[in-house]
Amino acid sequence: MQYTIRHVTRFTYEAPISESVMEARMQPCTDASQRCIRFGLSTTPPSRVKMYQDHDGNIVHHFNIPGRHSRLTVTAEAFVECRPPEPLPTDLGVDAWVRLDGATPSGRFWDELNPSPFAHRTPLLDSLADEMGLVRGDDPLCTVKRLMADVHRTFEYSPKSTRVDSPIDDVLSARRGVCQDFAHVMIALVRRLGIPCRYVSGYLFQQPDGSERSVDGATHAWVEAWFPGLEWVGFDPTHNTTTGEGHIRVAIGRDYSDVPPTRGVFKGSSAMRSELAVGVSVGTVPGFGTDTTPFVPWMSREAAAPLVTESVASQQQ
Repeated sequence: MQYTIRHVTRFTYEAPISESVMEARMQPCTDASQRCIRFGLSTTPPSRVKMYQDHDGNIVHHFNIPGRHSRLTVTAEAFVECRPPEPLPTDLGVDAWVRLDGATPSGRFWDELNPSPFAHRTPLLDSLADEMGLVRGDDPLCTVKRLMADVHRTFEYSPKSTRVDSPIDDVLSARRGVCQDFAHVMIALVRRLGIPCRYVSGYLFQQPDGSERSVDGATHAWVEAWFPGLEWVGFDPTHNTTTGEGHIRVAIGRDYSDVPPTRGVFKGSSAMRSELAVGVSVGTVPGFGTDTTPFVPWMSREAAAPLVTESVASQQQ
């Protein structure tokens, strides 16, 4: 299946700022099951966009806008071809746990086995593990599938119920969240079992029947767990399914903190309020590519009072 993706991020500042420095992880990856045929990233105001590859193999674009501006728009457009994954076996055999434990002490999976900023052990996570009866089953693959179903059943999908920086305990106490939260909870639980697990950011092609649980017009997140003989296998706890050709992978990391779509800083005083709006469209080819991408409010921050500009130096703090 071939897809076109248009991802627009708009930052609006109530007081003009003097400089923006930003990096973006928006380019779909190319691997055995997916090929990014074309990708472009542009900014308004215009900038010279450079690119590098981080230690996880993710493609990162970065740019600097030194001029004075009160709005910044980042537009990423991609053309991607995805193939269906190979069918998974029913189980991995009686010695799967032994083979798994034999592969993990090497240090290769250090990041995927240890706590990370948004996926770590807490008393509430311990209580949830006890509630679910989390133990190693007869087979690692079957155990993770069962855990995915438990996470899907336990947590309500509730848009705007959490923020991008919400700690895992917020989700565990409220028992509701979004795809990012489902992924963090599942990662923390899978790692407790001694199975390497990582965070995947990307896009999900929404079926016309509207059967998906997540919201259209946004990015998506799921997890990948490592198994001997299979390598990395994708699990989507938001929808209680293994990943398919509708899951378009962009970046991998320990959790969301490693792979936000955009991250940066600005120089200046933004009085009272800064707003960020994100719009994402994913469509099959042909017949896609309009400029009517909807904007979805993602995050806003308000100051207690307007900021008073005293000098040029204070603007550049």
